[in-house]
Amino acid sequence: MQIESSNLADPAQRKQLLIAAAILIIALCISAIRPYDRATWIMEVMPVLIALPVLAFTYKRFPLSNLLYFLIFLHALILIIGGTYTYARVPVGNWVQDWLSLARNPYDKLGHFWQGLVPALVAKEIFVRGNYVNGKKMVAFLSICVAMAISAWYELLEWWAALIMGQGADEFLGTQGDQWDTQSDMWMAFLGATVAMILLARLHNRQLQRFVPLK
Repeated sequence: MQIESSNLADPAQRKQLLIAAAILIIALCISAIRPYDRATWIMEVMPVLIALPVLAFTYKRFPLSNLLYFLIFLHALILIIGGTYTYARVPVGNWVQDWLSLARNPYDKLGHFWQGLVPALVAKEIFVRGNYVNGKKMVAFLSICVAMAISAWYELLEWWAALIMGQGADEFLGTQGDQWDTQSDMWMAFLGATVAMILLARLHNRQLQRFVPLK
């Protein structure tokens, strides 16, 4: 399905995105001053460094919904904070750990929840607006599948980092001694993708009406 970019122009959205991009760039600059571990910071914020120019270059041809841009913005902040402190040392995670008497800092689970939620919505927008998949249930199912595939590849990336860097990858892995960390990470990604497809479906569908008529 071809969509004319001129029909998608939204000056208000453009202004909001410029402000959001400026905030993220400032946050990146501040976090780069004295991160806990420089190598970990680079690996954790790399998705942000890749996503920002990609979203800028594709905005005119394929702008996303306001909801998705907002969630991507929050995800970027989560990654930047995690990269600054390392996930096992994020202060708010320590507070939650003490409050709930947990065995470990749970901040990384928030990151993996968002790692499922955002990719699922990105996949849904592509499927729906490109008319690649028909049927709401099939769109939801395949969107969750895409999110889980990304989660699995991220866990493989962590494994490869561990093989290459040895002990130096401990901060990036952030397992905190949890032997089931990989499985729980993927479970959180699944929960995030499911929440995106169920709880955010109505709001997301209303915003998608701007691009394509939904039945």
